[in-house]
Amino acid sequence: MKSAGVVRKIDELGRIVVPIELRKSLNIGKREAVEISLEGDSIMIKKFEPGCCLCGSTDDIENYNGNKICKDCINELSSGDTE
Repeated sequence: MKSAGVVRKIDELGRIVVPIELRKSLNIGKREAVEISLEGDSIMIKKFEPGCCLCGSTDDIENYNGNKICKDCINELSSGDTE
C-alpha cells in the first residue's frame, strides 16, 4: 500500500480529519458518505458506492422507486425468471 505521508491525531471524540488533498484525489465531497472497514491491522476509508439492493452489485445502478437496482436484476425481474 502506498503511504500518503500524512499523520493526524484522533480527537477526544474519536474523530480524525481526512486531508483535503486525499478527499480531492478520491472525489469525496463535503457531507458525502465513506465506508470504513478493517483489513488486517489497517483501517480502510473509501468513498461509499451504493450497491444494488437485491444483489449488492455496484455496476450499472439505476434508481427505481427510491431503490438502487442494477440492470441485471431489472432484466431478471422483467423476464419473470425466478430460481
